[in-house]
Amino acid sequence: MGTPRKRTTAPVRAVALLAAAVLSATGCSGQETFEVADLCGTKADPALVAPFLPEGDELKVDDSLSKPGQPRCKVSVDGTLHLYLRGDIVEPDFDPLEATEQSMRRLGNPAPADGIGDGATIADHGAMAVRACTHQGEKRQYVLDIDAVDHPQDTPERRRALERFVRAQLPVAMEAEGCRP
Repeated sequence: MGTPRKRTTAPVRAVALLAAAVLSATGCSGQETFEVADLCGTKADPALVAPFLPEGDELKVDDSLSKPGQPRCKVSVDGTLHLYLRGDIVEPDFDPLEATEQSMRRLGNPAPADGIGDGATIADHGAMAVRACTHQGEKRQYVLDIDAVDHPQDTPERRRALERFVRAQLPVAMEAEGCRP
């Protein structure tokens, strides 16, 4: 009886050692998953930003183009842009969704998204949302515009991630700029 036991445990041990070696090798690849909790000086839910960022070695969040009322940031992994976020406070009689319709088509298959601000469009590689607000005592609109999104690879999954992100980020971005609904 001792012989069969040795035959069954040896392959199990070999498989366990092989699995441990594979896990160790992949753990040493140097690739990291990144957590971004701040975009353009505004809080962001890292779980909602994460789908747009592939694993990599270096994360860079550049908000050097920002100015009051116009936050801008570019999020890059390993030197490749993966998320470009812009916010703007604009006049109330301007329709940013109509004005950028052609630009949204460039991002692929734009479609309206219900229940986000006063209007939103989600495309394959970006999104835009608009909400009326009061800024410094005057009626205005806040526009949140996102593009350069190529991750995740699955387009329907990417569009769902964009919609979740825009839905959550629009009110946070507006408040950070002092644009009250």
